[in-house]
Amino acid sequence: MRIGDLVQATGVNRRLLRYYEEQGLLHPVRLANGYREYAESDVVVVRAIRTLLAAGLPTAVIATFLHCVHDQDEPVVPRACPTVISHLRQERARITETISRLETSQREMDALLAAALR
Repeated sequence: MRIGDLVQATGVNRRLLRYYEEQGLLHPVRLANGYREYAESDVVVVRAIRTLLAAGLPTAVIATFLHCVHDQDEPVVPRACPTVISHLRQERARITETISRLETSQREMDALLAAALR
């Protein structure tokens, strides 16, 4: 399928699909005329990428274990992929720390607003 077909099947725009290719997440075949040719399985791959990105994982981390992700409806990561659990735990800790910093900033902002409104 061509890139326009993948756009239609996934709802992801061309620019993002090209970015995923640049990041090593998608591997379309290049035809003699330079067009990208995607496999039907790339629809599942793009959906998995989107779900993993929504979970807060950066593309560099996704690239390390995307080959382990499979399933039609939602990404399933088998335990057999050794680095997956470690990466997921690290990214969860990073997100937790970010949330904590943002909550601290929010409390400071609330104090500034309260002082300004007096």
